[in-house]
Amino acid sequence: MEGSKMIDSDTAWSAVMRRDRAFDGQFVTGVLTTGIYCRPSCAARHPNRTNVRFFANGADARAAGLRACKRCLPDEVSRDEAAVMAAIDEIRGAEDAPSLTALAQLTGYSPTHFQRVFKRAIGLSPAAYARALREERARDALTGGTSVTGAIYEAGYSSASRFYEGTKGRLGMSASDWRDGGKGRVIHWSVIETTLGAMLVAATDKGVCCLSFNEGVDDLRARFPKAELVAGGEGFRDLFETVTATVEQPVMATAVDIPLDVKGTAFQQRVWDELRRIPAGETRSYGQLAAALGNPKASRAVGGANGANNIAVLIPCHRVIAHDGGLGGYAYGTQIKAELLRREQAE
Repeated sequence: MEGSKMIDSDTAWSAVMRRDRAFDGQFVTGVLTTGIYCRPSCAARHPNRTNVRFFANGADARAAGLRACKRCLPDEVSRDEAAVMAAIDEIRGAEDAPSLTALAQLTGYSPTHFQRVFKRAIGLSPAAYARALREERARDALTGGTSVTGAIYEAGYSSASRFYEGTKGRLGMSASDWRDGGKGRVIHWSVIETTLGAMLVAATDKGVCCLSFNEGVDDLRARFPKAELVAGGEGFRDLFETVTATVEQPVMATAVDIPLDVKGTAFQQRVWDELRRIPAGETRSYGQLAAALGNPKASRAVGGANGANNIAVLIPCHRVIAHDGGLGGYAYGTQIKAELLRREQAE
């Protein structure tokens, strides 16, 4: 790639063929026969590969004598990024979530267009991002021992009713549970023999909260030190059997609707959601995952969120590999990771 070694030509061409918006802003595609350069996601008919050169940015492409495509406006990408960052700063600094109209006026876009720009970059609408930010702040405050009432107002909710309405079904545990580290919650668990070795699976009444390999109840207690741990249970037999079947056939992991009870920040939740979007049999690097989330420079943070995942296979962090194509690390050993990938790719 001209002016950059961050993305190899094969990866860039693959992104162009998919018209992958996640790569917009990372490079531009120069077409020598037409003399123009485009975003990777440009809707124009794909050029012949032999007529294409990739450039790190529009400036490099213009230096080579090319001009910007009037259809996809590749130089607008940086403007979009600046607008999104300005909006994020505004949302984070405001006591009440700014309206879409106010954010659009701030950035110089129409409300409809800015909504599209923001969601393409972040994966959430501005309103959803503001809600996720409040939830994350509430989690942090509750986990840190702040009282429920204090955490509600510290996170930016105007009342307790707004907090419970806004976070219903998304925090997993209730506000008091978060403050007390899960105290009072009942977690049913079992260690099941599988072809991948001993598997620990645990669930609350809301869904699976832990799936790991070569671990036992002591490891589960370390994760949930204040919860009541109960072995087995007829009421969870069907769920655990479904989980076991999914582990034995990991290609099912994104197809079977298994309820999950997960704990994480807004960013971690986004990473975990993106992991579940990776088709069985395919892999992504940390950089590609970060790009899909709209923040190509966040690969280290993506790696941290990946490592914080307590639910193996069902949230398929094994589908993330090193940028050079190697397996990379895995909490439960690369042998299990390799076998999971082999099974998916054999389907």
